[in-house]
Amino acid sequence: MSRVLQLGLLVVLAAGQLAAAESANLSNGFSIRHERHETLGETTRLYLGSEPGSSYVDVATSQIADFEAVPPEPTPADTQPSPTKDLNAIISSASSSSQIDADFIASVIRAESGNNPHAVSRKGAQGLMQLMPQTASNLGVKNSFDPAENVDGGVRYLRDLLLAYNGDAAKALAAYNAGPQRVQQYHGVPPYRETHAYVARVISDYNRKKLAQQKAQSKTAASKASTDRRTKPETSAVNGDANPGSK
Repeated sequence: MSRVLQLGLLVVLAAGQLAAAESANLSNGFSIRHERHETLGETTRLYLGSEPGSSYVDVATSQIADFEAVPPEPTPADTQPSPTKDLNAIISSASSSSQIDADFIASVIRAESGNNPHAVSRKGAQGLMQLMPQTASNLGVKNSFDPAENVDGGVRYLRDLLLAYNGDAAKALAAYNAGPQRVQQYHGVPPYRETHAYVARVISDYNRKKLAQQKAQSKTAASKASTDRRTKPETSAVNGDANPGSK
């Protein structure tokens, strides 16, 4: 692999695979973890490792909003889920305990972290359901990078919000994204572009899944009906002579 990595690939992989001492926060909302940086006029070089000759990525200096220190990433032993518990199983378990549709939980996770258990936002939210450290602590989540712990805590919080807003998914999602105090302040979804986009993204993804399921079920039902018609015996054969050889 070339030492100079493509930015698009790096944005996806950096948070989950690279230990870093600081984070470069980009103006487009993404962040890149790295060990050190070097400003070269219009280009800033982000070194991904501390060793001499380590890989780096060049980013336009104008695209970097700021730098901030970040904590060391957890060791693989801390972050790896149990081999028998993949994400679908974790979501299914959380759905059973919370009575929230598994597809809805999956849509929230997709919008929050893109299913990346190592995701870290610019504000410090962590893991699959992007729990802020204080929120995670309040929920009893000790390791936000553990998928099972993170989803369990995030879904419990989401359930509390759905109950607080009498099942109003839009308000619950807005509170999850911007905070309950903002929903209370604006008596509904706050007028933030990011929050409106987030709510729409989750609901659209959830509705798309349900529509696809309905189409698949309808197709299966139609196929079964067609098969039944082809294999159904003729009435004359069923109602004919019990002993057609005797006259």
